[in-house]
Amino acid sequence: MWGRWRYDLVSFAALVAAVVLGVVPADRAFSGFANDATVIVALVLVAGHGLTRSGAIELITRGIIAKPRSVPLHLAMLGGIAAGLSAFMNNVAALALTMPVDIQAAQKAKRPPSLTLMPLAAATILGGLATLIGTPANIIIASYREQASGTPFAMFDFAPVGLAVAVVGLAFLALIGWRIIPQRESGNAMAELAAMKNYVSELVVEAKAKAIGQRIADLDPIADEHDTQIVGLVRKDKRLPGRARAEEILEGDLLVVEGAPEALNNLASALGLGFQGKSGEKAPLDAGQGFIEAVVSQESRLIGRSANEVQMLRGYGISLLGISRRGKTLRQRVRRTPLQAGDVLLLLGASESMDEVLARLDCLPLARTPTLTRHDKALLAIGLFVGAIALSVSGFLPLTIGLSLVVIAYVLTDIVPIREVYEAIDWPIIILLGALIPMGEALESSGGTMLIADAIAQTTQTMPAWVALTTMLVVTMLLSDILNNAATAVIAAPIAYGLANAMGVNPDAFLMAVAIGASCAFLTPIGHQNSLLIMGPGGYEFSDYWKFGLPLEVLTVVVAVPAILVFWPL
Repeated sequence: MWGRWRYDLVSFAALVAAVVLGVVPADRAFSGFANDATVIVALVLVAGHGLTRSGAIELITRGIIAKPRSVPLHLAMLGGIAAGLSAFMNNVAALALTMPVDIQAAQKAKRPPSLTLMPLAAATILGGLATLIGTPANIIIASYREQASGTPFAMFDFAPVGLAVAVVGLAFLALIGWRIIPQRESGNAMAELAAMKNYVSELVVEAKAKAIGQRIADLDPIADEHDTQIVGLVRKDKRLPGRARAEEILEGDLLVVEGAPEALNNLASALGLGFQGKSGEKAPLDAGQGFIEAVVSQESRLIGRSANEVQMLRGYGISLLGISRRGKTLRQRVRRTPLQAGDVLLLLGASESMDEVLARLDCLPLARTPTLTRHDKALLAIGLFVGAIALSVSGFLPLTIGLSLVVIAYVLTDIVPIREVYEAIDWPIIILLGALIPMGEALESSGGTMLIADAIAQTTQTMPAWVALTTMLVVTMLLSDILNNAATAVIAAPIAYGLANAMGVNPDAFLMAVAIGASCAFLTPIGHQNSLLIMGPGGYEFSDYWKFGLPLEVLTVVVAVPAILVFWPL
């Protein structure tokens, strides 16, 4: 709660202290790392990274910013997509993917992103309520139920209650929620977008490209949609005069395009174009490659020379994709343009070679590294993920094995390089879960959870059981507002189970209340990582969260309790 030390350090230190004090048996100290909940969280993070890297998410969100829309319609569309993504991947990753789309849409509509970023973050949290893998809290609740009763919750057991809360919550966000958020001018988000370098690049028109047979002028709408501009055409190694607006595009041509790295990547995907490797030929892509942006320094050996004259680039398999020169549109061929100090280069090549090449060329890498999206793998990535989920839902494979197969398949099919498997995992969360699960077991085995459960039961003993259910939901929700949602689930699940047994009612209903309460933390920016992620880009203050979050949490309780009583009767 203090925030002085990171939660993974606190939880791990607490585990070690508990072992030393004899509260947790030494032979159970690291059992949490072998728990299915911990393994599933790690696998979901890698699978989500594969879906991102393959361009599957960009395919889904491509049309959202095509034109400005009203805030309610924008939130209904993007919030619905974000919630749907969050149901099947880590909700932090779902927000990371949709937040840039939201900021760009705000820029096009000339409105502050603070109006929509907080509702978008809430939408990703709500979407995770619907499935087992939508949020770590659900995974922990399912794992605890298996430990307590022998049977875990299945993939879609959370859906009836979770969907009810999510649908009503999304309607609130689109119609009312955004109106009660104080408007903040978010200089950070807009400045970041404005500072994105535009490069002049040459994209290869391949045999199956959608651009073939169209005129340059015909492609303006799709270029605008992807925040790019087609500024010329190269044919038979010569750049045609002017912008060749009326020229019909042929196989083998090179389109001269200006835009940011991600925008160039997305336009290439939309039109079936390729990045240029050897002169006039498409660069072969594999999972080990990536983009990097580098500045030509005053001492660089590149000054006065063009890319075609620098053999080192080809020797290391590095391709020069674009040049950014103080906002100017280049009139020469990209690879024949003599470079100047201060030019920013967009390079493509093997990630492990980049540092050595830049050092030898005296170029300085920029901190921002654009993501190379493998759009040709998008459908394969989606198919593998859906197939694994289907096998798990049908009971043919345990979820841990199904997701493991996805990760292995992503590596073997070049969707995720092996080094990025480990980079995709949020290790502080894994340490948190691995450390707190044995602590939760100790709290239960020592009788601590029953003490707390008995206290709540005595407080509510003269009231109907649904009052105790509501109390458990509210207590869990308030706890989650100041703690990590995974930690809250670990602590609250055994208390809820003990409370239900003490009252002689269905424990599943109380576990569902914990699942909803642990994830729905909207009162503070520290209750959920997504709430913290948007604080800077949205320009929010601490007080903005409870003004927006309090009515949303009240609405969640009003919807969740009746839904639980209907689908999980006491």
